[in-house]
Parts: sequence; C-alpha cells; structure tokens
Amino acid sequence: MHDELTKVDIEKMQAEIDERIARRAALRETIRAAKELGDLSENDEYHSARREFNKNNGRIEYLQSMIETAVVIDGSSADDEIGLFDTVELYIEEDDETRTITLVTTLRQDAIRGFVSKESPLGQAILGHKTGERVTVKVNDKYSYDVIIRSIKKGQDDRSLPISEY
Repeated sequence: MHDELTKVDIEKMQAEIDERIARRAALRETIRAAKELGDLSENDEYHSARREFNKNNGRIEYLQSMIETAVVIDGSSADDEIGLFDTVELYIEEDDETRTITLVTTLRQDAIRGFVSKESPLGQAILGHKTGERVTVKVNDKYSYDVIIRSIKKGQDDRSLPISEY
C-alpha cells in the first residue's frame, strides 16, 4: 500500500532524515564514551546509547521507506466541497454536539488537536461532500453514525503541522 502524501509531507520527512543523519556522529561518540566505562553487561549508559542510536536509524529507515513508496497528491478540491486541509464543522446527531476538525494526511493526524486523517473512517466519509449534506460514517461492521456538514472553511497545506513521530 502506498501512502498519499503532499509535497510538504515529503519535504518535512526529508528534513527530519537530514537532521537525524547529522546526529549519527554524536550518537556514535556517546556509544564510544559509554564503552570506556567498563563491563558492557552492566553498563546502562552503553545500552541506553545503543538504543538511542538504533531508534534514530530505525526512524531514518522508516521515513526513507515512506518517501520511496509515497504517492504525491496536491490535495486540491472544488470550492464547495471538503478537501485536504479544509476545516469542517460537523454536527454529530447521536451526541447532539458540534465538532470542528481539519482534514489532513495520515502523516500529520492528531485527533486530540482536531487534525483527522483523510484515511480515517470520518475522513473517508466526508471527503468530497458539501455543506448541508448528511453523511454516514462507518466505523466498523457493527457501528456507524451520521454527521451533518455545517460549514467548510477552505485551507491549504500548513507547513507548521508536524509529522507524526511514530
């Protein structure tokens, strides 16, 4: 499966890769210094430094793989329909509450802050719909709920949105 990412997503991932590659020398030096402290079987500093080094390398490999397999999208949509980076006010009927979310790529989702992935059940359900429409969000085979789209505020790819750590 390929992740659909924007050009900004790719740029942010590449910037993180570059920063993490630059950190490798310092992490190697930390490992070298910890080795000099003695018996490695009981050397917590050494094991901690190795874990940090491996975590850094794992993140680099993950990001490189994401970039290699990504499908680059632009996220544009018609002025009257929900697209990527748009802020949407939804009325959730069964809870009798209004919720405001911004639709983002999976790489920048943060549901607690209201950034919902376009690949989530909610994101998939509302993408391409218009103000006033009632949409059914199918969470799984046993549960679904309806939302009414109250408003759409057109957005653009916000460079300030961080990419997910893991």
